[in-house]
Amino acid sequence: MNKINLNIQIICKTKNKLPSKNFFKFLLKTVLSKFKKKCEINIRIVDKNESRYLNFKFCGKNKATNVLSFSFEPLLKIKSHILGDIIICKQLIIQEAIKQKKNLNEHWAHIIIHGCLHLLGFNHIKINETKKMEYLEKKFLKELGYSNKY
Repeated sequence: MNKINLNIQIICKTKNKLPSKNFFKFLLKTVLSKFKKKCEINIRIVDKNESRYLNFKFCGKNKATNVLSFSFEPLLKIKSHILGDIIICKQLIIQEAIKQKKNLNEHWAHIIIHGCLHLLGFNHIKINETKKMEYLEKKFLKELGYSNKY
């Protein structure tokens, strides 16, 4: 049985339209059970201002983004179960779900899976990397019973 320690920080102004901690944990277990036996993840739900600030500070992009992932890298070669942080902009998730005509929980699931895959080292910089990451996202969404919205 995989053990996932999940810390959630809700920094946005309102807490409505947020999935439960159990929903987040279920999504993480779906993905991480294929890769890790034990890990710890922080999810921070933020507003656009913090998303924009973090995206600018760490990625050089002066705009809010739906998700940022920060892998934990210990300074010393210490074995750790900490995987990293996933930062999600609640406002953008809701706006995107409406614009893309997606079920809100389905969009939350997609974003959590996407962020989690980043923590595991997947990215979408090169075409072959993008294809692999999108394949895994679709696979996990299907496993969860969600449709392919690509």
